[in-house]
Amino acid sequence: MKKILLYFLISFVTLWISSCSKEDSPIPDSPPVDDTFIRAADMSYLPLMESENTVFYNADNQPEIALTTLKNAGCNTIRMRLWKNPSDSHSSFNEVKAYAQRVKQAGMKVWLTVHYSDTWADPGQQATPAAWQNLTFSALKTAVKDYTASIITEIQPDIIQIGNEINSGFLWPKGNLISQESQCLELLSATSATIRAQSPTTKIMLHYAGIGADATWFFNKMNSVDYDYIGLSYYPIWHGKNLNDVKSSITALGQTHNKKVLIAETAYAFTLNWNDWTNNIIGEQSQLLSTFPATPDGQKDYLLAIKKLLKETNYGIGFAYWGTEWIAFRGNESTNGSSWENQALWDFENKALPAMAVFNQ
Repeated sequence: MKKILLYFLISFVTLWISSCSKEDSPIPDSPPVDDTFIRAADMSYLPLMESENTVFYNADNQPEIALTTLKNAGCNTIRMRLWKNPSDSHSSFNEVKAYAQRVKQAGMKVWLTVHYSDTWADPGQQATPAAWQNLTFSALKTAVKDYTASIITEIQPDIIQIGNEINSGFLWPKGNLISQESQCLELLSATSATIRAQSPTTKIMLHYAGIGADATWFFNKMNSVDYDYIGLSYYPIWHGKNLNDVKSSITALGQTHNKKVLIAETAYAFTLNWNDWTNNIIGEQSQLLSTFPATPDGQKDYLLAIKKLLKETNYGIGFAYWGTEWIAFRGNESTNGSSWENQALWDFENKALPAMAVFNQ
């Protein structure tokens, strides 16, 4: 009888120890998901809009800081523009520096689009900052390098564009790609070398507005420049209405230049109506893709299609939605408000739209 009791006692203690061991053993965490696909929102107007007391609402119609809404939706990068000496404080060095710190504190990366101008730079205008206009080419190159070094040191972006939509170069006339090709490439290479020296981990992007043969021509010209990412703007109203052409262009450019490719700017209308008296860029269905109506779901489906085609290539690494925040923030009577409020990702009641879900991982 004693032997039987001893047997049961030993068995019980063995089971108890085994059970405790299993309970105390830490459960291994799932391996972290590699979040390398860039899901960005251009939010360049946000400091201006917040200074005018604009209130944004999340999908539950609760007031919420716009960056918080984006972060919760899965956005991992905020794109912002930088002007050299703008007419007011907005998009200035000091504003952008503070804004970038705020974005990093919110847990997102900073994608800086440096216009190398005092105002808008795009395919139709690339004006040299007023302070640099009378410099010799050599002095201009030094000024650009010094300015870029300050940007890297003080703002520390994760991604930096050398110029914005530089189809015909930047810093006109000395950096015009058409009339001063060698000088344009020299300025770009000097800027790139400055970034590499200051911050080897910062990703460098060259940004072209468009796809197809013209983009091929441009990036072939850029072979001597050291950079990481090919950035393309794609808007159906200006760059064609065939998404297969977008996908083909991404693949061809990625293969030819062995680079990752981003849709650096895109947007889509959720309505053809308007919410202020500032004339909108998009107002007719003929300006959009026939497969995506100007509705909240149409906007979401368009952005899903962009995300999908990027991921289907071996070269697509992300996208940025442009004008994300640019609602009619000055009221519906304003003639100096937004030409983009029907393409923002907040509706006419300042409520987050369904397309926000496309930022999820």
